[in-house]
Amino acid sequence: MSHTNITLYGTTWCGDCKRAKQFFGEQRVHYDFIDVDANPEAMAYVEKVNNGKQSIPVIVFDDGSTLTEPSNAELAEKLGLQTMAKRRYYDLIVVGSGPAGLTAALYAAREGLDTLVIERGGVGGQAAITEVLDNFPGFPEGVSGAEFADRLRAQAERFGVEILSAQEVTEVHVDGRFKCVKTGDGEEYRAGAVLLALGSKYRRLGIPGEDDFIGAGVHFCATCDGAFYRGKKVLVIGGGNSAAEEGVFLTRFADHVTILTRDAELSASKVARQKVSENKQIDVITGVMPVEVRGNGRLKSVVVQDVKTGETRELEPDGVFVFIGLTPNSQFIKQSVKVDEFGFIQTDIGLQTSMPGVFAAGDVRAGSTKQAASAAGEGAAVALSIRRHLADAQVDDPDDLEPVEVGGRETVAE
Repeated sequence: MSHTNITLYGTTWCGDCKRAKQFFGEQRVHYDFIDVDANPEAMAYVEKVNNGKQSIPVIVFDDGSTLTEPSNAELAEKLGLQTMAKRRYYDLIVVGSGPAGLTAALYAAREGLDTLVIERGGVGGQAAITEVLDNFPGFPEGVSGAEFADRLRAQAERFGVEILSAQEVTEVHVDGRFKCVKTGDGEEYRAGAVLLALGSKYRRLGIPGEDDFIGAGVHFCATCDGAFYRGKKVLVIGGGNSAAEEGVFLTRFADHVTILTRDAELSASKVARQKVSENKQIDVITGVMPVEVRGNGRLKSVVVQDVKTGETRELEPDGVFVFIGLTPNSQFIKQSVKVDEFGFIQTDIGLQTSMPGVFAAGDVRAGSTKQAASAAGEGAAVALSIRRHLADAQVDDPDDLEPVEVGGRETVAE
């Protein structure tokens, strides 16, 4: 079922509300947020739905149904997301659904390989939450990140790729001839090869107060959360392309945007810098860095420090958007495969990791350019490497092997 009109009743300080907001953001599901602290009528509605209890979040769907304090699994079920695979064995399991993962998946499926894609967030990765892709070949007028992701998904599914959404991979290991992928719900799937197309996420500031206000004044996705700041003023932290481009995008909602960078000037491309300089709703503060986020349930201020003099002052934006680079999503696997000092996965010339039969491509790979077009290229290249690997390994489909009952589930004997 597709839901297009969702309302979340909650507060800015509620942990479950933040989790639900994050879930909707990751899945690219649009919703309206109503702060019950600031709206007595909304609080009265929450009490009515919960028989007098002030339990939040309360989420109202367009069919009139409600969920109170739902888990992520309950939200996934309500949204009709497939979270469990149809089979136990695939030729290829791809972890991640950005341009690298989906390109590899459709290439593999076209070759007749049974392919499963597992994605914890919304299909499309970071590209999906980019307002406009101006530099991807074949789109002379640019293409929105959401449309780009939808096209990638449709193309992959056309060739029979199976996609799991809202599902976390917790472990990848080798068991004899097979590569095993464990998911957060306790399931395990086997494959002849695994591709880690894990992507990356926006790096955090790591300053006092930041974690307390994530989703409640501190954000990392302008496309997801910019609309909450209509008519308000926001602070963008960072000086690169993302900071400049997302700062310009935020002027669609906010009355004023301040971009803050610790460098002497923006490090963004010439085109991006020009867009910033031409926009009268934006000003830039250079040579300062944030050192603390303050508030009491709600974001109140950001303390910034002059990098030369050490002097501090407080800025009072309504919201903060952080764009200071990327961190690889390699936490669960970096103890099992070789990574560089920053956590990016190291590969050989065929994009195979130090774990035989496990490959990596896209933003999570050390040496990648962190561009959508090159990620798609890596996806095509790694699919060919995987095809050669499977041919050399001659991995048999365990469906042809003798089934054995284990723990109430059918598996295979090797």
